[in-house]
Formats: sequence, C-alpha cells, structure tokens
Amino acid sequence: MPDDAVSQATDLHFLSVTQAARLIERRQLSPVELTEAFLRRIEAIDPQLNAYLLVTAELALKQARAAEAEIMAGNHRGPMHGIPYALKDIYCTAGIRTTGHSRTRATYVPDFDATTVTKLHAAGAVLLGKLSTHEFAHGGPSFDLPWPPARNPWNRDHFTGGSSSGSGAGVAAGLMMASLGSDTGGSIRNPAALCGLVGLKPTYGLVSCNGVMTNSFTYDHAGPMTWTVEDCAILLNAIAGHDPADPASARHDIPDYRTGLHAGIKGLRVGVLRKLYADDVRVSAPVIAAMDAALDVLRGLGATLEDAEIRPAQDYYDVKLVGAESEVYAVHEPALRTRLADFGEDFLGRSLGALFMTGADYMQSSRERRKMITQMAPLHEKFDVLVTAAPGPAPLLSAPRAIDFWRKGSSLTTPFNVTGGPALAQCIGFTAEGLPLSMQIVGRPFDDASVLRVAQAYEQATPWRGVRPKLDGEARFSTELPPVPEPARADIGQPRRDEITALCRRAGLTLNERHFEQLCATAPYVDAMTARLRGMREFTDEPSHIFQFPQPG
Repeated sequence: MPDDAVSQATDLHFLSVTQAARLIERRQLSPVELTEAFLRRIEAIDPQLNAYLLVTAELALKQARAAEAEIMAGNHRGPMHGIPYALKDIYCTAGIRTTGHSRTRATYVPDFDATTVTKLHAAGAVLLGKLSTHEFAHGGPSFDLPWPPARNPWNRDHFTGGSSSGSGAGVAAGLMMASLGSDTGGSIRNPAALCGLVGLKPTYGLVSCNGVMTNSFTYDHAGPMTWTVEDCAILLNAIAGHDPADPASARHDIPDYRTGLHAGIKGLRVGVLRKLYADDVRVSAPVIAAMDAALDVLRGLGATLEDAEIRPAQDYYDVKLVGAESEVYAVHEPALRTRLADFGEDFLGRSLGALFMTGADYMQSSRERRKMITQMAPLHEKFDVLVTAAPGPAPLLSAPRAIDFWRKGSSLTTPFNVTGGPALAQCIGFTAEGLPLSMQIVGRPFDDASVLRVAQAYEQATPWRGVRPKLDGEARFSTELPPVPEPARADIGQPRRDEITALCRRAGLTLNERHFEQLCATAPYVDAMTARLRGMREFTDEPSHIFQFPQPG
C-alpha cells in the first residue's frame, strides 16, 4: 500500500453507504449528524480539490432532518434513506443551478429534476451539491472556464480523469458517500479508475438519461460512482428502471442488484481481453503487473480464465467518435454559432471536429456499430464476464491536450460504450507513488448483476478498500492552474486551410486564430477516421438506431 495513504474507515465521512445505511436503519446514526460531518469535511478539504461547483448545505440539512424524522417515526424507505450524495453538474435539479461547468449555462436554473434525481429524492437521499465536470461532460481538464477543474486527491498535481471529475475526486476524498456520473466514452470509468473507486457504466437504457444534459443521444449512460461494490449496487437499485420520458429507456425487468452479490465466482467463465491493454492501447508496466495479480485473485476464487479478443481498439474509437461527435456538435450548434468564444478551448478542440463529418459518415458509423454489437454475442455466450485494464495511473493535470482526443486513436473504455453492455472499473492496487490502478469488468447486456458479483468477489479478497488518500485540512496548497495549452499546429497546405475557412463560414462560425489553428490540426485525424468507415458494406446492413413508435407508459 502507498506510504501516504491511511486506513480511516472509522471516520463518518469514510463510512461506506452500506455501513451508514445499516447504522441509520438501526437508529445508531443520525442522518443529520452524518450530513453535518460531510459539510464540515467539504469546508475543510474541498478548497484543495475543487470537487464541488455548488454546495447545497441548507437543502441538505433540511432533507437530513426530514429523513431522520421519518425514520424515527418508523418510516424507513430503504438503504439510501438519509445518505448524503452529490451530482455531476449535468443532472438537472429544480431550483438549483445546473451549469454543465460551462460559461454558456452559468446562470441556468431548471424548473424540473432529472428522473434519477426524482428517484433518489423518493429514496430519501440527501443532496450535498453539484460537482465539477468537463465542459458539458466533454473536453478537459480545462483552465479557461468559470470554475477550476477538480484535482486528484491522491496527488493534487494529477488529473482525476473525466468527465465525471468532481465525482471521482469527491467520493475518494470522503466529500460525499456516492455520486451519479455519466459515461459517453468512459466518463464514469475514467475518474473511477484514476481516483481508485468503483464506477459502473450500466447497460445502455437501464438508467434514465432524462434531465441529464446530453452529450450524445446514442452513447450516453448515467450511472453510480461509489467507494465499494455493494454501495454501487445499492445506488443502482435506486435509479434503474424504465422511464417513459427517455426514448432510449429500456423495458427490462430490474432485479435486486444486492441479491447474489456475495455468491462468489467459483465456476464462472472469465474472458481476458489482454490484447486490448497489452497491444492496442499499451498500458504501463505497473498496470500490467497489477492486472496479472488481479487475474491470479480471480483464479484463486475459482473462476476459469481464458484469453479472448475483440476487434482492434481503433475500430471502436472511429465508430464512437464519428457518431458521438456529430451528435454533440448538433446539440450545441446554436450556441456555437452565437457564443463560440464563451466555450473553453478544449471543448472546441473536440466538438468542432464534427465539421469534417458528413451525414453519410454518421450513418456509416451507426451501421458499423450494429456489426460490432452483433459480433459481441459469441463472446457473451462463451464467457460470463470479460475483464481488461482500466485507464491509469493518473497523468499530471497539465499533461492532456485537446489534440490527444483525436490522435490517440484508441481507448480502453470506448469499446464498451459502442457495444452498450455494462462495464465497471475498480481499484486493483497502487503505483509506488501512491496513484490508483484499476481494471474493468464487462458483462452481457442487462446482466449488470454478474459484473457486480465478480467485482464484489475481487473486492472482498483484496485490501484496497481499506486505503484512502491522506488529506489534511490545514495543509498549505497552491490554487494556481496550469496555463491554457497552446493549440496544436497543423501540417496542412493552404488549399486545405481555405476549404476549412469556407466550411466555418457556411456553418456560421466565427473562430479566432487559436480556434482555427486547433481545428486545422484536427482535420487530418478526422479525415483518416471517416475514410476508414467508408468501406464497402452490404446493401442490407442496418444502423444501430432505428425508428420506433413511442410505447405507452
């Protein structure tokens, strides 16, 4: 275990949801006392981490008092009753500012709650506040927005992962017991991995995205981020289920995700996607060593392991970026025409790449996605779950660049957004410097329960949940941010630059020199992606999204 980490499970702010829920139900812990402990913790520690954009202290205490009164009167609603949580600031909250961490929504106050927020309110949970994200859950870390980016509690100079950055930092640091994040290409699993917690991207459509600011209609997932696997199951129980207000919401029976959680994994078949992390993405030596040790743990628990393969990571990355970037650009196109200068440079460096994508490109990505989903079926028949590495260790906060989004060409997390099944990230150790390392467990569509079961077995067999980042409220720290990175320089000729100028003019966009240079640098990468998707297909190849009539509620 890292030298700068300590076991502090007896502190109220380091209780798990499971532990706190049991104490609250037995009336051995007051929701008010618990909420007050978190508010003190936020006041002392959050100035170092910037996990919160807004703390709703008055509301939290009001909800905690109501929960306590109900429980004392014998009306205990369930394990989330009286539990303090926080929301990534893309979840709409009635009467509470919801910004998307963007200047363009800095004063937006919705008059409705997201469906998931309504469900948590019905479960009696206590809202502590709204959390840092990347701008509209897309692009970051950014140093030119109205609020600073979240910092990694294991080392403040390092990145949290994104885009559920405040969720990752806050759960690890004990600034909330649980959070809701979103995952379009890894935005729950990235910060869960880099901050050492449990993050689940549920099966697409299992959790409503109604009232969650859209990144991509066909790739967005809403899901839980917690310290333990059982906490994740508790939160998933509270938020899963069909929602008529979300056209993508699935009609599927919802089990109790805690049932069978402790059944063990003896006899389960585990496919190891070794090529994904050893060849396609090429993780570091500490990740390889941690993965080898984690696989040994799974074998020791009685699972049968065998190497398995999916398509090259580049294939999934092409499909996802062409599809999702077309959608995120469409969502923000009106504001980009009228308020482009109010967006951060990192968001623009990603989203404006969609200018080079055609309607045909978008449809070809959807058709190829359908193939990828179909191609996963034999693996899901052969294996109960798949495992692979998760991102990490966390890079320096100053390291990421907008152009990296386009030129990296592959991702450990994106394949499972494309295929849509559940994927969970959990801690499997630490580097010598004390930064978390993590793996992913991937399941069949709507078999989120098996993913949680395997993760629970691993968690119970290893010591990592007893380790928390060591944070001192009296510590001296700098609030200085890294400089905004210089835009990438484009190696393209003047005729192509003239084409891009005309393209921006037709789109009604006014770019300054920095924005334009970044867009020009993006062009070759987008051109290569779309070219790879223009291969021959059968006339009958269907897209992954088709027209459906609305179903009765």
